[in-house]
Amino acid sequence: MNLSVAFIRILFVVLSIFFMTTFMISNTSGNIQTNILIGVLIGFVFGLFLISFDLLFKRFNLRSFNIAVIGIFLGYLMGQALVLVFDAILDISRASISLQPQTLEMLKIALFLFGTYLGTIMTLRAADELYVSIPFIKFAPTAEKKKDLIIDSSVLSDARIIDLATTGLLDNQIIIPRFIIKELYTQAEIGDEFSKLKAKKCLEVLKKIELIAELGLRFNDTDFPDVKDVQGKLLRLARLLDANLLTADISRMQIAEIEDIRVINIHTLSNSLKPLMQAGEFIKIKVQRYGKEPRQGVGYLDDGTMVVINGGGNYIGDMVDAKVLSVKHTSSGRMVFCNAMDGESNQEYEHEESHE
Repeated sequence: MNLSVAFIRILFVVLSIFFMTTFMISNTSGNIQTNILIGVLIGFVFGLFLISFDLLFKRFNLRSFNIAVIGIFLGYLMGQALVLVFDAILDISRASISLQPQTLEMLKIALFLFGTYLGTIMTLRAADELYVSIPFIKFAPTAEKKKDLIIDSSVLSDARIIDLATTGLLDNQIIIPRFIIKELYTQAEIGDEFSKLKAKKCLEVLKKIELIAELGLRFNDTDFPDVKDVQGKLLRLARLLDANLLTADISRMQIAEIEDIRVINIHTLSNSLKPLMQAGEFIKIKVQRYGKEPRQGVGYLDDGTMVVINGGGNYIGDMVDAKVLSVKHTSSGRMVFCNAMDGESNQEYEHEESHE
């Protein structure tokens, strides 16, 4: 929690205690010390209620808040209209309809609440069907809505973002915060050797994607001086812009899920697009090390997929022809099981779950 939010919360707790205590002293009789104690207690409880209300709506963005306010306003107008129509009906038929004042008041309250609720719900449901713009809010059809993607330095350190950007899939969606660029320049100047190399690589990738005219890359100047952690700034910006976060940092994903922000992992995206192999296909692969079982070798495809080669243990460092047996999906990606196609191991080998 940053200092400004903490200050506001403490301020309103103090104000609640002050006003409640003042009210108890000036408007009630009895022992003044008891009234002060009751006022402090009521004010403190009310202050806690305000903080709880704030925490309840912590994940609401400005757009959702504005939609709700407009809905309540329109619902209020609808409720007032229903009450006016009801009064007009009573004036016309006053001779034939006679109601008790309490019943009449209850009917008006019910009509007002019905109109307010109906107007609010209808506005919220129609938010994706209207297309109007007002300050701080835009109602647009869901079919036309396309959430922006805020990318962090971990994505810029992966050169695959260049290929992804050239596909046209991310056109007019990518947002790069200025504070990320500022951090990269700082690391490139005063960081250790590893940080300098990584920061320079990120800046080179950034320059390359800037040259993609169709991408429509945008920079955001919003900063949060009260937040020192870059990760916290990214989460704040994503909530402010109602955008998703594109990252290659697993730890960042876990924190973002807690904050109820959708995160897209570039590694998961890459794994989901890896080509599937069919049983019976033939591949040529280099055996790089021994496997867990006797005469078993292990190799890797260009995209990093592990290939377990039965009968490949005798060909460490060599390229071999292999026949695919099956493709297994694991939590860390895909694994391909195959047989080395040589004269001695041309038979089919069965693999076990322990090969993972």
